[in-house]
Amino acid sequence: MSYKFSKNTVQGRVIIILLLALAIFLLMQFANHPHAVERYYSEGLYPAICWVLHPVLNLFPFSVGDVLYILVVGYLIFALGRFIYLLFKGQFKRMGLLTLKFIIRLQIAILVFYIFWGMNYYRPSAGERLNLRDTSYTTAHLITVTSMLIDSANISRRNLTATDTTQNNSAIFKTAINSTRKISADSANFRTYSPKIKPSLLTPLMNYIGTSGYYNPFTTEAQLNYQMPYFERPMVACHEMAHQTGYGAEDEASFAGYLAALNTTDRLQRYSAYHYAVDECMHALRRRDTSAYKTLRKCISPQVRHDFFTERMYWFSFHGKAGMLSGMMYDDFLKANNQPKGMETYNQMVLLLMAWYK
Repeated sequence: MSYKFSKNTVQGRVIIILLLALAIFLLMQFANHPHAVERYYSEGLYPAICWVLHPVLNLFPFSVGDVLYILVVGYLIFALGRFIYLLFKGQFKRMGLLTLKFIIRLQIAILVFYIFWGMNYYRPSAGERLNLRDTSYTTAHLITVTSMLIDSANISRRNLTATDTTQNNSAIFKTAINSTRKISADSANFRTYSPKIKPSLLTPLMNYIGTSGYYNPFTTEAQLNYQMPYFERPMVACHEMAHQTGYGAEDEASFAGYLAALNTTDRLQRYSAYHYAVDECMHALRRRDTSAYKTLRKCISPQVRHDFFTERMYWFSFHGKAGMLSGMMYDDFLKANNQPKGMETYNQMVLLLMAWYK
């Protein structure tokens, strides 16, 4: 009787696996049509999901997504322990059933990921949607824009007061949320519903894997590393909430976050945006023209240079193999989701930035 039940169970789970595999396959076929994704998902289903989830999850002062990930890790550890136990006991049929159950749950997680947010990776590019298609630029143009950004960073840093530099996370978050709401109200290209940024419960871990913030696609929550240098937090907060507006690719989220961060009179947030943009442009310039890079580096004020040093030392203090491993894994994740440059996608923000200032 037990064997018959197990046989039926195996057949049932195999059928479920095949049906879920078919659903994933059909979803990926849909992903091959960006304009259909834009119309029916990014401008259709996804806003409806945000309209339902954001107000509900915003009621929680902590990140529900963090708790979800902690529970998932706990489940994986338990499942691995159980699998090893069955292996030593020689209960191979139960091992097979456990494996089939794990595959089903993994497939469901993949479907939820793409339905709740992941399909945004396959919509038309931000360059096309924002009419910034010409992302080519000359070194001379890069030098001009970088010089302008350095001037803006120097001035905004000099204007910071003690009140600005001692803002707590609540004040930083509130300003970033208001900026995101404002740009959402001003333009349909940045439309979102009840945006919010939360301090991540996983911040101690995020320090060691070199993560300043993350977006949870299963709960549509934006989380931030609340311990990193204060001048990084506003821009990162705007970046993560840009994911809530449907900007999937990291360079596009950085660009949208940059525009949102500048959409305020708050001195700290504006400096955070310019600080980030200068860093990105200087990296791009270094690859193109080292002489120009060295010349412009001398134009950066001592205060701004000190902030760059503080930023590097902060992350270096947590540097280790865990960060390298997580970076490699995330690089593969980005490449699997329509971002062939992987981690380098973050630096592609310069292309949109040059097109915007052009």
